[in-house]
Amino acid sequence: MRVTVSKAKRFVEKIYDGYGFSRKDSALIATTLVDADLRGITSHGVQRLSMYDRKIRAKYIIPYNKWTVLNQTKTSVLVDANQTMGQLVSVFTMDHIISKAQRHGIAVGVVRDSNHFGAAGYYVRMAAKKGLIGIASTNTNPLLVPPRAGQPFLGSNPLAFAFPTKTGAFVFDAATSTVSLGKIEVLLKRNRQVPGQWAINGDREQLNDPQTILDELSRSHRIGGILPLGGLNEANSNYKGFGNALIVECLTSILAQGSLSADLGNKNHDISHFFLALDPALFGNLDKLESSLSQMLARIRRLAHLPEESIRIPGDREIQNYEKNRTAGIAVAEKTLNEINEIADRLGVSKLTPSNKVRE
Repeated sequence: MRVTVSKAKRFVEKIYDGYGFSRKDSALIATTLVDADLRGITSHGVQRLSMYDRKIRAKYIIPYNKWTVLNQTKTSVLVDANQTMGQLVSVFTMDHIISKAQRHGIAVGVVRDSNHFGAAGYYVRMAAKKGLIGIASTNTNPLLVPPRAGQPFLGSNPLAFAFPTKTGAFVFDAATSTVSLGKIEVLLKRNRQVPGQWAINGDREQLNDPQTILDELSRSHRIGGILPLGGLNEANSNYKGFGNALIVECLTSILAQGSLSADLGNKNHDISHFFLALDPALFGNLDKLESSLSQMLARIRRLAHLPEESIRIPGDREIQNYEKNRTAGIAVAEKTLNEINEIADRLGVSKLTPSNKVRE
């Protein structure tokens, strides 16, 4: 089903108004979630309303709480989110370090005691719009099973990067696991099987049924889980994906002095984030640097390639989806629509209705 962008934003704003968030904060949350759907990242769009609803009702997310700046220098800031929505404290922190980087060339922000912050790419694009390089990452609940292990320890631990160019930012945003948990949830809602080597059970046997994967990860003592980039076997370099996830854990929970991914989920709910903003003009003329990157990407696109195929740069799919969806409306699975309308009923908000039905 498709829903117009304006209708989706108004609906999400009213949902968060109903929880007790300010109108400004509700509008920002709605913008970040719908932005993910616009880019085709449905795992981090309005389908996340159900997860956030559970966290708000369990008081893991507290609408009235405000973050606190614990420590800062000319080029750094440490923030305690105080259990507010991850999107809100993340936008604040990225804005804060962008200002510092514009004055001093570089700045780093670390956040602790936060919550799921949505799609990491949103924050790095904030930096790129100001002519800066942006990096963002977060730890998550334990999902990733290390090579040779049978239970998860690290999160999906995404890493996003953006560099400004003449035609818009080059953006890379991806989990360090083969896939995020949200993509498994989307497959289940669409009655589809996992198409690749994404997940295993406790005996390191490949799983392709999304319900089984989610059931394994919903146990109090999780078994099996999502594989690191590289999949099941070390021959495919899964230790590199594992290493990337470990780096993100160092930058987030370790620097923030928060809970490790392994300790999140049952008793602890303090997710940590990392943000960096860097002025490329420290190293040369910004126009020349942006042109150099644009030219490099153009050269890659012109490489010899398979017939009737085009070479796709990271971020191309999101750009194409954005152009399509801002006109056609965002795609929402029927099960997602039912879930979020149940929340709307409880909060006394008018239901979200599709603009049209499509086959996706």
